[in-house]
Amino acid sequence: MPSRHALPGAAISAHRPAREAAEAALVEHYPALVRLAHLVLPPALGRHRRVLAAHALVQNSLTEAARRPKPGTHKAVTPGAETYGTETHRAGTHGAGAPSAGASLPGQRSGERPAHAWLRATVVRAALRPPRRFPPASPLPLVLGLRLFPRAGGTDELALDRALAEAAPETRAALALRILEGLPADATARLLAAAGAADPAAALRAAERIEAASGTDVGALLRSAEFDPCTVHTRPTDLLRRRRRTRLAALAGALLLVTAGAAVTAGVRAGTEPESAASPSVRARTTDPAALLRTPADRWADTSRVDLTAWPARGAGTRDTALLRRALETWARGAGDGVRRTATPGTSVSPPAEPPRLLFAGPVDGAGVVLLHDGRRLARYAEPRDGRGPAALDLARTDDADVTTGAAVVLTRTAGRARYLLAPWIADAAVRDLRAPGTAARPLDVTPDGVTAPVPYDDPYTPGRAPGACAGATALQLRSSTRIVEDHAFLLADLGELTPAHLTWTPPPGTDAPARAPREATGARGLAAWARSACSLAPLHGTGVRSVNRWEYAEQPLPERAGRALWVCSRVETWEGSGRAAVSFEAPGDPAPRPVAELRDTAACGRFGQHVLAGTYWTAPSGARYLLAAGSRRLTGVTAEGAVTAAARGPLLTARTTAAGPVRLTGRLADASALPGLTTFPGPTALP
Repeated sequence: MPSRHALPGAAISAHRPAREAAEAALVEHYPALVRLAHLVLPPALGRHRRVLAAHALVQNSLTEAARRPKPGTHKAVTPGAETYGTETHRAGTHGAGAPSAGASLPGQRSGERPAHAWLRATVVRAALRPPRRFPPASPLPLVLGLRLFPRAGGTDELALDRALAEAAPETRAALALRILEGLPADATARLLAAAGAADPAAALRAAERIEAASGTDVGALLRSAEFDPCTVHTRPTDLLRRRRRTRLAALAGALLLVTAGAAVTAGVRAGTEPESAASPSVRARTTDPAALLRTPADRWADTSRVDLTAWPARGAGTRDTALLRRALETWARGAGDGVRRTATPGTSVSPPAEPPRLLFAGPVDGAGVVLLHDGRRLARYAEPRDGRGPAALDLARTDDADVTTGAAVVLTRTAGRARYLLAPWIADAAVRDLRAPGTAARPLDVTPDGVTAPVPYDDPYTPGRAPGACAGATALQLRSSTRIVEDHAFLLADLGELTPAHLTWTPPPGTDAPARAPREATGARGLAAWARSACSLAPLHGTGVRSVNRWEYAEQPLPERAGRALWVCSRVETWEGSGRAAVSFEAPGDPAPRPVAELRDTAACGRFGQHVLAGTYWTAPSGARYLLAAGSRRLTGVTAEGAVTAAARGPLLTARTTAAGPVRLTGRLADASALPGLTTFPGPTALP
């Protein structure tokens, strides 16, 4: 990440500035300071509480510094009346303080007052370690009965928000300080160190990776409404639930007083403190339907974690205690008489350690189906309602699910069709044939509980099917609700798992354009691209695939004016974390893409493997033979050694030859490092 300033400036004192100067700087830079705090605070707080906490940290930055204890002394912290987890939030903080007296803060930029730099450091320090409780004397903001959240952005903002949610707080702080505040790297490192960061250099490197992987203008995204806690939408909380909670709170308070009095009396009589009841065993808790977690119906619209944990319990059987108990006991017991169990690669088959979350329960296509989620795995229990045949327990990893990969789950799969349960944030659903990009998607009927009508499912392992036949070309086209993101449609392909795989597309690089990030393949060009790769999905069935991205990394003019060829690297991400990449060559007139090379357990063609080089032999219509090679846009040169010796400047190489033996390709990058090429000579390999 290049420095945005020629000189970092000298360090300034960490002493608290004059109150008038600090107050003036706070008023002047309030929106920027709140945005900074909002980016650093934990996304797990949820959108509403994170907005309030950001305002609270900034508003209390002056008063908290005044209360900061002197070095070597200890000051008790008064417990707050409320926590981040409460719906009614009184924002504030304790212990934010300025850095220690021996520390120094980054020097101000040209025209920047020391008070602003001091406030910025104080806010970062407080946001990196937000308090769990607030002192009762905390001032505003106080919000009763309303939920506040920033306006939702587009797919680029959503991707950046997810990357930031997965990053450490120090990384988010480094990115915000470098991009939003414009601090150079050394000043950012000093500020992070003064704020208590253990490894500022690692935080800066991680921030650089996030910026490089986004492929877009991160500064513009961070300044958008998606990350602006000063421009928010408001929505009331559940009014009926609040009335019930008020009545229940009054009743619970009375019962608490009676119970506490009885417990104290019993303790005094026994001469000891009252003993707590023995907790039940883990197995008893995880097989008790009453202990199942149930998410409120509207949680998905007010959380920063839009995944399976935001799904409410749906279906006609959510109160069917007998069905739920059978499902829980089957998961705890595992496979046995009358139970068929399957698990996707890399999925643990152990019982849940805590009561799981109920997602669905009810009859579907003649079976009683229960969907459970333990935070990292999805379990589907299905039993025939007529009692004929064994029950089934299917397990799959979902520990990295998001708004797309956590958008649909297979409820039932019968011969030639499947039904799905859609996420509560899905507003529209349709079905399309990937091999027919010009045909409009067919609308898909969905019940109020989110259960879809039957969708065609083409199993490549159907008995009697010809080996290598195209299968799995039917895809779901879903659109997210505008309550969480604007104009977000995406494709999911059923590859025989509990969760369909997310299909994305990265277009060819433009001239002098920045790197392009994967995008949704619902546009005309994305659909046309996937029409050429639809049949490559068949071998992926049942292999634990989370997502597949088709990256068209190079276009190459063919010799003898034979048109332009396309070089494609398909990146397969699995739920267990391993990745696979397959390079193919698509020339005009070829009936199907030509496989060139494949890699397993690799970062190639992904966020952390952004350079690729591959080559193959090609025969022109005239019968002349050529060696063709193409690399990604950062290559400054390509050389070939072996059966063919050739060199070219830039990422493309074309050499006429009569050879047919192995060739070793090497690419040169702008930093003079070498990139080994991927080749398969002679003959292609199968797609992963």
